Amino acid sequence: MLTRNCLLLFLWFVFDKGSLSLVRPPGPPLSRSRLGKENPRSLAGSMRNGASGFQRVKRGWVWNQFFVLEEYMGSDPQYVGKLHTDLDKGESEVKYTLMGEGAGSIFTIDATTGDIHALRSLDREVKPYYTLRAQAVDIDTNRPLEPESEFVIKVQDINDNEPKFLEGPYTASVPEMSPVGTYVMQVTATDADDPTYGNSARVVYSILHGQPYFSVDPKTGIIRTALPNMDREVKEQYQVLIQAKDMGGQLGGLAGTTTINITLSDVNDNPPRFSKSFFHLRVPESSAVGFAVGRIKAHDLDIGKNAEVEYNVVPGDGDNMFDILTSEHNQEGIIILKRPLDYETKKAYTFKVDASNAHLDPRFHSLGAFKDTATVKINVLDVDEPPVFTKPSYEMDVYEDSPVGDIIGAVTAQDLDASNSPVRYSIDWKSDLDSYFDIDPVEGTISTNELLDREHIAQHNITIVATKLNSPVLTSRVAVTIHVLDVNEFSPELAIPYESFVCENAKVGQVIQTFSAKDQDLPQNGHKFSFKPSEKDINNKNFTIRDFGNNTAGIVTLQSGFRRRSQKIYFLPVVIQDSGYPVQSSTGILTIRVCGCESDGSLLTCSAEAIFLPVGLSTGALIAILLCIVILLVIVVLYVGLRRQNKKETLMTSKEDIRDNVIHYDDEGGGEEDTHAFDMGTLCNPKVIKEKLLKENRDLFRRDVKPETKTGKNQLPVSQDSADICNFINQRLKENDVDNSAPPYDSLATYAYEGEGSVAESLSSIESLVVDSNEDYDYLNEWGPRFKTLAGIFGEQSDTQSDTTTTTENRL
Repeated sequence: MLTRNCLLLFLWFVFDKGSLSLVRPPGPPLSRSRLGKENPRSLAGSMRNGASGFQRVKRGWVWNQFFVLEEYMGSDPQYVGKLHTDLDKGESEVKYTLMGEGAGSIFTIDATTGDIHALRSLDREVKPYYTLRAQAVDIDTNRPLEPESEFVIKVQDINDNEPKFLEGPYTASVPEMSPVGTYVMQVTATDADDPTYGNSARVVYSILHGQPYFSVDPKTGIIRTALPNMDREVKEQYQVLIQAKDMGGQLGGLAGTTTINITLSDVNDNPPRFSKSFFHLRVPESSAVGFAVGRIKAHDLDIGKNAEVEYNVVPGDGDNMFDILTSEHNQEGIIILKRPLDYETKKAYTFKVDASNAHLDPRFHSLGAFKDTATVKINVLDVDEPPVFTKPSYEMDVYEDSPVGDIIGAVTAQDLDASNSPVRYSIDWKSDLDSYFDIDPVEGTISTNELLDREHIAQHNITIVATKLNSPVLTSRVAVTIHVLDVNEFSPELAIPYESFVCENAKVGQVIQTFSAKDQDLPQNGHKFSFKPSEKDINNKNFTIRDFGNNTAGIVTLQSGFRRRSQKIYFLPVVIQDSGYPVQSSTGILTIRVCGCESDGSLLTCSAEAIFLPVGLSTGALIAILLCIVILLVIVVLYVGLRRQNKKETLMTSKEDIRDNVIHYDDEGGGEEDTHAFDMGTLCNPKVIKEKLLKENRDLFRRDVKPETKTGKNQLPVSQDSADICNFINQRLKENDVDNSAPPYDSLATYAYEGEGSVAESLSSIESLVVDSNEDYDYLNEWGPRFKTLAGIFGEQSDTQSDTTTTTENRL
């Protein structure tokens, strides 16, 4: 590399001394248009093409296309080039200046000679070129002698960067058993050197480690398989070392390496295999359906979905009794019981099981069937089982009038074990709380224990328990349904109380009513009723019964023209008979009213009053007439009521109403004379009235109205000898009838009279104030401590009355 650099410097020196030192021809100075900026890229291209590429440029001042070597390691500044103008006569009158990228810091120029030097080492990978500007000025006046011009200093590349794998290390996978040349992946190395200059960036790939399994394309870096039928089950991981070298792989080129970890992915190239060809299992006969009898496993060297195994029972001895499922966790085959086992029927089962892959690869069909077969033998273990009924359930029928103890049917259960133990039967009490049935514990016959009534309970559901005699713990149950059959014990009757009507203009043979019947019995084949007229009414010339044969019948007229005036209601007896055994029948009465109808048969009215209405009046007219009659009646009632009210007001005012027996006065009180204003004797006992009359010796007048004359008729005293209250009232009535001072309206008088002459004496409290003073209450002391207080009270009263009587007698 040093030799090449020296050669480049020598060529640059030769060209610079021989052809680039141009002198400006005599004549006027070049204008700015002639000294315009030159393209640095074109200058670089001229320098790159060697001596033949340089051309003379006739201009005021010129310089060469400049290159500078990168990574210069010399002690002196690196010489880049020389600037010169033909205005420079060598008399030190021209000064050269340098401006732009790196001017003064990286590049420097000799102001007198125009020589340019690089002050430090440059790296093309950091900055490939620099753009600068140069100008020639007068050294004394600093007046520009030439316009500014731009040029480029390009950093010349050297091979100082090795290729690099920026994304390494790499990971790849390839299916196992792949053919030679199968694509694995592509790797790419990057060289930072200039790819347009020399071979510094031309990379060549090679494999250093990983042969003979893989190969790499030297130009593209594509890695492929180099060995056929690589088996993942033998070796799964491979590590490959790839090298990338620049300079086209020549000696002296720089190189970089990377690692690729290649994994062989699995394919289904291995069938499942059982670890042994015969499996022996055991299962108790009492195992329930779905019970896991045992597990078998076929191993597959593949992984993932390629190792999924499907198990199947080969049709034969056990395919109806057993099934096999695949466990998702460990790919084991779980043998499941499909049907109940019976040791007494079959003691062992032998069958084959196939294990195959669920996902097959067609590339490997030529290797043979991808499955394996093993033999499974299952021995059934004997277990002491409960007795077994001959049927899963029983149904029996019994008539509701069956006597107590009548046998309905029987159930049967037996012990299928080798011991063949006797069986005993019983009824579960929870299913027959009312003890309607009984069962023979040995024979299993079911009989009635109570009278049955279908109308009360139509179906009984009981449970029979069968128990082994030598093992009472082992029991079995069976459901028994007992249907109570109906006995024809009820007579049919009319479905509803029918009330029919027949039009006065009815015709012969017209069906005026359809009716049906009902029955509380419930025969198995359904009800079948028949209808016919009663034998007592066989001579009926008005109506008859027609049986329609579908559990309904109709009333048919036998004449035309019915008159309500002659007969309003007809009663038609009908005989209803059922089809049960024994046959039951009853007689129902159908009521038929004669009604007025329209010509189309629509009902008008069935009332008898409608007969006397004028013929031809419509319903609206009849309603209007009735409404008028009602209004007139209301008017009459109101008129009469007002007349009575006015008459009462003329006779007396509301303040003098005798019914209240209250008299009002508007004058001032007269003192003691007012005590005789009203005689209260009429409210007292007749005895008291008589005594008062005798004492005052004057007549009493009626005070309820004001008399027309000053003197009134004296009231007769009440007879003390009257034995009947009726005589007393009649006497008073006669007195009032002959009294001229009585008012012309009714007057209410109340008389307090105590009847006399009763053997049982009076029960009234009017004379209860009279107390027998001779009553002795000493017997109350003999009734005990509870009556002590009562005896003391009546004893004190007796003593007080005795003292009072004695004092009165002494006074007399």
